[in-house]
Amino acid sequence: QVQLVESGGGLVQPGASLTLSCAVSGVTLDDYAIGWFRQAPGKAREEVSCISSSDGSTNHAGSGRFTITSDNAKNTVYLQMNSLKPEDTAVYYCAATAFPLCGSMAIDYDYWGQGTQVTVSS
Repeated sequence: QVQLVESGGGLVQPGASLTLSCAVSGVTLDDYAIGWFRQAPGKAREEVSCISSSDGSTNHAGSGRFTITSDNAKNTVYLQMNSLKPEDTAVYYCAATAFPLCGSMAIDYDYWGQGTQVTVSS
C-alpha cells in the first residue's frame, strides 16, 4: 500500500520560511519521482517542484524561493520554502509517479498525500 504523508505546514508571517516533509511508504524514492503541488481556494492545482528518481534532478516553478531535496534513506522528500508571500497560501500536496522523470501536471502522478495547509499572513 502506497502512502504519502505531508507535514510541516502552518501559519507564518510574510518573509518567513517553512520546510514541508513528505514521508513515503510502499514505494521507494529510487524508483518514483516525487512532486510538490499546491492548490489555493478557487484555483487549479499547480506543481511547484519535483525531484526525479533517475538522477535526482529537480524542477522548480516560480522565482527560486523553493528548494526540493530528498533523503532516500528515510524515504522522505522535503520542500524548503523561503521568503514566503501571502500568495503562497494554499494546501500543499506531495505526489508520486512511477515514471522516473518529473511530470508537469497532476495527471502525471499516481499517488497523493492528504495535503498540509500553509497560510502566509500578517
